[in-house]
Amino acid sequence: MAEGHILIVEDEEKIAAVLKGYLEKSGYRATLLDTGDAVVPFLREKHADLILLDVMLPGMDGMDVCREVRKFSQVPIVMVTARVEEIDRLIGLEIGADDYICKPFSPREVVARVRAVLRRLRPLEPEGKLISTHGITLNGETREVTVQGSPLKVTPSEFRLLKVLMSHPGRVFTRTELVNLVQGYEFEGYDRTIDSHIKNLRKKLASALPGAELIDSVYGEGYRFSPQKG
Repeated sequence: MAEGHILIVEDEEKIAAVLKGYLEKSGYRATLLDTGDAVVPFLREKHADLILLDVMLPGMDGMDVCREVRKFSQVPIVMVTARVEEIDRLIGLEIGADDYICKPFSPREVVARVRAVLRRLRPLEPEGKLISTHGITLNGETREVTVQGSPLKVTPSEFRLLKVLMSHPGRVFTRTELVNLVQGYEFEGYDRTIDSHIKNLRKKLASALPGAELIDSVYGEGYRFSPQKG
């Protein structure tokens, strides 16, 4: 039985073929697309469990593809890029990407990253399936978030991050701890992506709960969930 269906969006044939080969050897089903314009029509018709999305594509680039996909789907998106500037990483995460992989990369690393992302999407343990505080409810079974009864759209990484923080109100988590708990792996330099996820969560929570500041930054340490402040 296949581990999952991975959509690879990559216009460099050799890279696409290598990724497809490694993923299939690891038990995944993989589909290749070589233009950004083809992604949304594909997802409207077919299912994918995760997208490996190159940033530089003919037609619609990866950033725009990510924006369009997020309008109707929360499928995990791992962006693949040769750009190393941190601003590109942050922009990608702010528009809804779940992770980044920078070229050149090891295909084994890509497979490990895909496995980690999909692993954290598995149903949560029964005792933790519902968490509710300050009008916010997380359903670990359906992976849905509601605020005062209204749905709040979050990415898989944002859901996992909010779950970790809400499960331990008042506890300060370092960025490294959150990477390990939320992303499911250790990778040097990726702790800063947590800042972008936190920023997105704050925006969404502030829109749903005006005036409530629920996620604190603890200077030099990390972040904590403080519902008593709301």
